[in-house]
Amino acid sequence: MRDEVTGGLPLALNDEGQPALCLVTGATGYIGGRLVRELLEHGYRVRVFARHAERLTSYPWFHRVQIIEGDANDREAVSRALQGVDVAYYLLHALMVRDDFEQLERDWANTFGECAKENNVKRIIYLGGMAESEAKLSAHLSARAETGEILRSSGVPTIELRAGVVIGSGSASFEMLRYLTERLPVMVTPKWVTVRIQPIAVRDVLRYLVGAAGVKEKVNDHFDIGGPEVLTYRDLMLQYAETAGLRKRIIMPLPVLTPRLSSGWVGLVTPVPITLARRLIDSLKNEVVAQDDSIKKYIPDPEGGLTTFRRAVALALTRIKEANVETRWSNASLPGTPSEPLPTDPKWAGGSLYTDIRVEIGTDPIEKVWQRIESIGGDNGYSTATWAWELRGLQDRLVGGVGLRRGRRDPYFLLEGESLDFWRVEAIERPHLLRLRAEMKMPGLAWLEFQAEPTKDGGTKVTQRAIFVPKGLLGQIYWWTVFPMHGLVFPSMVKHITHNTSIKRHK
Repeated sequence: MRDEVTGGLPLALNDEGQPALCLVTGATGYIGGRLVRELLEHGYRVRVFARHAERLTSYPWFHRVQIIEGDANDREAVSRALQGVDVAYYLLHALMVRDDFEQLERDWANTFGECAKENNVKRIIYLGGMAESEAKLSAHLSARAETGEILRSSGVPTIELRAGVVIGSGSASFEMLRYLTERLPVMVTPKWVTVRIQPIAVRDVLRYLVGAAGVKEKVNDHFDIGGPEVLTYRDLMLQYAETAGLRKRIIMPLPVLTPRLSSGWVGLVTPVPITLARRLIDSLKNEVVAQDDSIKKYIPDPEGGLTTFRRAVALALTRIKEANVETRWSNASLPGTPSEPLPTDPKWAGGSLYTDIRVEIGTDPIEKVWQRIESIGGDNGYSTATWAWELRGLQDRLVGGVGLRRGRRDPYFLLEGESLDFWRVEAIERPHLLRLRAEMKMPGLAWLEFQAEPTKDGGTKVTQRAIFVPKGLLGQIYWWTVFPMHGLVFPSMVKHITHNTSIKRHK
């Protein structure tokens, strides 16, 4: 997977012939956290500059990087972070810090550029925003453009990459698009839905960022980077809906909806913070189409070309499409792909995913508890509220589903991939994990998972997790309709498994 992102790019070396030392600022941000991963996989040594080092501990690359703690306002800390650095990535943005973020970004850029010059940094790489050269820019885009000018004037060769809408789970612009399209089958929208843009997949942004480090020439310039298509926001919503398997969306632009009204509307429909939504929407009036493709002179396209919008959306939805809801990222050193959500992304990133988690601790050893976990369903039932599952099975059969009639192949032993009532055994790791994927008729995807862990006193901790990924507005309605039943069904089920309360399916 890494070769698909950064394959074929040269590796920058320092004066001793070693891989360059790269400093990454903004590593807790959407791009920064993914960039560190790609730089490491490409062979670079990486140092991270962060205000709060403890916030980095959740990243899978935490133990593979140097960490310098400090604030971007602290000149001494910035200088310390830049000592010995060959390539410095500037990914700092103050969009959510305070209202006068433009001045703050101006101060940060001046300090960083001066310190980079004093420490003989060979190159600065900055990710800015693409916008029309003659247009009146929003405060957000204007601040990004000014930051690029400051860094290019620092005396350190600077490659400024200007991107528009970045497509991938975790990108604020993409998440706004995702939530609006999934939750609203009919939309009355502002006129900015007709503005032309050139979206780019996050994997291609990362390729440009990593590739910029290996450019041989001392380039000091800005470059527009975009995907292979020029679309409107309306096109993006319609193509997203089609790729996600949703019904065609009805979109009606109205000129009376101002950016302020639009941001309030987005804040109501999506979980994206309203301050962030307001500042992003204020930028949507600007056309963001690449003015030229001169970046290709220094960083060639990957084999097969840049990622199309539909492909970028499909990659962002991969984990859900493949019914993979695994959250134990520690199982691999550098898991996932750039398009997938990271565990450190904002809680609203990655689309709607509802969970019902119940934890119970009992005195029985894990072997006995596991026997009850693996015996769930069929004639053994689910809990003292088995009647509720039987009712759900009847409802499923009435709409053409399988209901509970498939039962169990064996009353005590399960095999991965086999059916169990209206579930499919997706994963089983004795005596610790059982994950069932729902095959009942519903507007979305659902799983039921049990995890068992031994306690120090010989007992067992059981974590029961129900997961639902809604499909469209109907999926949202479905979750909140069945939600009251969870208080009856799920507590009794986890208690039965942990404490061996008696159950039996009704005959």
